[in-house]
Amino acid sequence: MDKSKMKCVKKKLIDNNTYLILLLLFIVCSILSDTFFTAMNIRNIALQQSGPILVAIGMLFVVLTGGIDLSVGSVMAIGASVSAILVRDYQINFLGAILIALLAGMVFGIFTGILVAYADFQGFVASLATMTIARGTAFVITNGTPIKIQEGTLDNLVKANNFFPIIIIAIAAIILFALIQHYTAWGRTVIAIGSNRMAVRLAGIRTKRYLMSVYGVAGVLSALAGVFIAARASTGSATVGQGQELDAIAACVIGGASLAGGKGFVVKTVAGALVLALIGNIMNLMAVPSYPQDIIKGFIIIAAVLLQIVTNKSDKTV
Repeated sequence: MDKSKMKCVKKKLIDNNTYLILLLLFIVCSILSDTFFTAMNIRNIALQQSGPILVAIGMLFVVLTGGIDLSVGSVMAIGASVSAILVRDYQINFLGAILIALLAGMVFGIFTGILVAYADFQGFVASLATMTIARGTAFVITNGTPIKIQEGTLDNLVKANNFFPIIIIAIAAIILFALIQHYTAWGRTVIAIGSNRMAVRLAGIRTKRYLMSVYGVAGVLSALAGVFIAARASTGSATVGQGQELDAIAACVIGGASLAGGKGFVVKTVAGALVLALIGNIMNLMAVPSYPQDIIKGFIIIAAVLLQIVTNKSDKTV
């Protein structure tokens, strides 16, 4: 094999290192546990990760602009709480309840976006404020108690005889946002803003609208993820989504996104979220206690990110 072909192969490996990490982890998990690679376990992973994957996708678009959204976990609680209350206390059709929950998530997301785009808040500070407000709102509307959801409402989203709608919705969202990122002016502009906001502004593009919109997208997807969790648990709670913002950021970084903005891909972010999912799943199957799980998970995330850094440096020399 000549040098040019070797360089081409090396570049392909570097460009797809996230998928290689996922594949390697999948093989290791299959070896470590006989129950890992079974239809039931794979289905459970898909059901559990449908929500977190949506949150990670929403976070990615914020990260592409060079921002960060710490409110996604709290907005998940809004989605879960609002949908549960509407179904239980107001007897609203579950589809209508979901739409209203998504609207509520959009409101919180756009609120953060307005602070970032029009009030010149840093994304970290603006979303920190929204995180507190949203979590507090969820506790207020639920009175701090879980909202039990009656059968035949939100649980329709997770029923086998309906072909597990939350999995279908998650797959559709992945395809939709991957296409949006690559083939729409909005997707390309979001990436351009993260790469060089001033240049985009000088080109006559109203960057503030795009900045606001990415937080709105993150709010909608986070609220939908909260609805998914409420559907799976048949309960809406103000504690839903705690710490989910950190997993979403980790999924983006493992997927190769740059927190400085301008770099990241939807499918790779999904792969990053699945890496985290497999880590948690195999540790549960091996009966690893929850606290050591966090330590192990943290070190694995560090290893994955270091690999991204090393391969990115190598990419510059290919």
